[in-house]
Amino acid sequence: MSENKESGKLTLGKPGRLELQKTVDSGQVRQSFSHGRTKTVKVEKKRKRTFERNESGRMERVGADGTLKGGGIDPHALDGLSPAERDRRLKALEGAAKVEEERQAALREQERRAQEQREAREEEERRKAEEEQRRIAEEAARVAEEEAARQASAAKSNRNVTPAEAPAEILDPEAAEAAAKRAKEKEAAPKQDDREKQRQTPARPRGEPRRRQGKLTITQALEADEEEERGRSLAALRRAREREKQQNKEMLARSEKVLREVVVPEAITVGDLANRMAERGGDVVKTLMKLGVMATVNQTIDADTAELVISEFGHRMKRVSESDVEDALIQHQDDPEELQKPRPPVVTVMGHVDHGKTSLLDALRTTDVVSGEAGGITQHIGAYQVELSGGDHITFLDTPGHEAFTAMRQRGANVTDIVILVVAADDGIRPQTVEAINHAKVAKAPIIVAINKCDKPGADPNRVRTQLLDHELVAEEMGGDIITVEVSALKGTNLDKLEEMILLQAELLELKANPDRRAEGAVVEAKLEKGRGSVATVLIQHGTLKVGDTFVAGAEWGRVRALIDDKGRNIKEAGPSTPVEVLGIQGTPSAGDDFAVLEDEAKCREIAEYRQRKHREASTSVAARGTLEQMFSQIKAGEIKELPIVIKADVQGSLEAIMASLDKLGTDEVKVRVLHGAVGGITESDVILANSTGGIIVGFNVRANPQARELSRSNGVDIRYYSVIYDVIDDAKQIMGGLLAPERRENFLGYAEIREVFNITKVGKIGGCMVTEGMVKRGAKVRLLRDDVVIHEGGLKQLKRFKDDVREVQHGYECGMAFENYDDIKVGDFIECYEVEEIAREL
Repeated sequence: MSENKESGKLTLGKPGRLELQKTVDSGQVRQSFSHGRTKTVKVEKKRKRTFERNESGRMERVGADGTLKGGGIDPHALDGLSPAERDRRLKALEGAAKVEEERQAALREQERRAQEQREAREEEERRKAEEEQRRIAEEAARVAEEEAARQASAAKSNRNVTPAEAPAEILDPEAAEAAAKRAKEKEAAPKQDDREKQRQTPARPRGEPRRRQGKLTITQALEADEEEERGRSLAALRRAREREKQQNKEMLARSEKVLREVVVPEAITVGDLANRMAERGGDVVKTLMKLGVMATVNQTIDADTAELVISEFGHRMKRVSESDVEDALIQHQDDPEELQKPRPPVVTVMGHVDHGKTSLLDALRTTDVVSGEAGGITQHIGAYQVELSGGDHITFLDTPGHEAFTAMRQRGANVTDIVILVVAADDGIRPQTVEAINHAKVAKAPIIVAINKCDKPGADPNRVRTQLLDHELVAEEMGGDIITVEVSALKGTNLDKLEEMILLQAELLELKANPDRRAEGAVVEAKLEKGRGSVATVLIQHGTLKVGDTFVAGAEWGRVRALIDDKGRNIKEAGPSTPVEVLGIQGTPSAGDDFAVLEDEAKCREIAEYRQRKHREASTSVAARGTLEQMFSQIKAGEIKELPIVIKADVQGSLEAIMASLDKLGTDEVKVRVLHGAVGGITESDVILANSTGGIIVGFNVRANPQARELSRSNGVDIRYYSVIYDVIDDAKQIMGGLLAPERRENFLGYAEIREVFNITKVGKIGGCMVTEGMVKRGAKVRLLRDDVVIHEGGLKQLKRFKDDVREVQHGYECGMAFENYDDIKVGDFIECYEVEEIAREL
């Protein structure tokens, strides 16, 4: 390194260059091989090069013999440098030496700390080892004391020793004296090596065998067997004590076994059975194997097998059924003393469609319900309570009169006290009137006949009374017990008389209830409303329903959030014979389900889950049975065509009626398959379901949300809206009629006689014919008759007159005819020509 005169910087140059001598010695070695071959190889040998400071503080190379060779920094190499450069280099070397010293000092300090830590750990381990040895020595001394105490107690119990068992020292006085002398000599002159061994080895208790030192060899093991047997270790003694305690506990548990009453359902797993008996699962499996049943802990066994296992263990069995969860719904019958408060009568208005049932009820309630019904007919079941001028109350149930609402009329008759049979004076007894009479007879409810529309021209109330005789209903005017009232809902004629007759009949029935019990009733109608969720119209039959009560409604459960009466007012409680809308149901129940209040919410949930599970099992079995029947029908008569439909309705009763009506439309060739039926608006899932099966969606008094409408448009799913049940049934008939195979009908055209057969190359045989009856037409179907027997049936390939192709040939003309794929024709055969017409079928 030299100083640049122009820039003043230090650069590498010859005057200040530092050089290091090579540490490799090279040479050549000649190698000799077989057959006189040689080779010269260059060999290098490396030398180790180290540096140390000399007396003056400069670094010099150390030779192989450990002496300084001056091979480090050449002192003369600094002579050509400037004083500043020389000082700079010396300072750099001194700094490097100082850093090296600091690093070495840090390493020595680190080694010192590590050594101190190792010594501390060794000291701690040595202390722990000494404590362990002291504890072992104390334990050994305690065991020796216990053993000495046991030997002393044994010696005391065996004081009277027989001469044969006594030692020789006791029987022979001289031998005893000699033994005492030998003992004194041993005590007076102990050997030096024994004393040294006692000082080196710790004292061991008396009677404890001498422990082995070092590793055990085969020779030492064989010698140990010949000597006295070695005593048990402390660990072995502790294990033996613990084992003895455990055995004592098990013996105590067996002696104090508790016999239990084991509750067993219809099916139970082995592990669950073991837990209920408080027995080990392995023991239960062993018992089953003895009984010939190979089962694991997780397998299920029936109640009979479980009973055998329980009897083997000595327990008692109590059988329960899965349906026992519904026992909580059973309430005791009210005593006559508890039935003190009268309740309003429940009156069901029934009759044929368009006979004025809802209009009569509107006249009694001074409302206008019928104007809000689509098509002018009632399609919902309604529940209302009317307060009369005298303060009395009557609960009315209005049922639809259409034939599709049979289930609604049946539910109304089952929950009613009195049935009002509305018959139009100008129409008389109709089919649904007869059905209502039968429902009332089955329910054993008294009937009051309201002959409506008496103000219309042509009304004949006596004709109605006469027709009632055909159904074993004798009016009071004819000497019977059936009350008949001639009314007019339009003009309000005799409405007060009808109310009077209802109260009179209720008084005869002595209707009383106990409001101080848990509420029970029936679901009259159920629907799904936006913003309020599932809403059920419930008729309370027993007890009082309050806000906050937990209840079970069919396969659903819930807690009463609000109660709304028939006038839309919020109420706190509803007593017997009161219709009320209940909010707070987890799902939408079915119309006609029972309604019961329970105090335990968990019990309500358990009952609902059980009923839902049974409903799923029933629907699965029905679907499987239908699939099997469909398979057999396909084998016999071919595949049945189905119309898949998704039905969404506003209330449960309408949904039920639509599904029943569509099911009745099915025939052996075509039927309706309801993919899904529910209450509420049409959603995207309904559209996806209909699209996957190629079905349609029927919305009864409901509409699709925007997402469902967009999805239906993009997928081409047909959504049809209805508000009258007539329209639903008519459209379903038309669609199902389109699925029917068309009717095939034959139209006879004419006969032709073959009088000559011509064999033409590349064409085949052509019959020269004379049309003897009717006409023949090209493209029509033909039959070949030989001796009045059909031997071929097919189509015409060619129809010619002379050399020209013609469309038809009339009676009395000659023609040439050729058959498709058939040439076996003879002179004298007849050809029958006909057409097949397809006619669309209707249900």
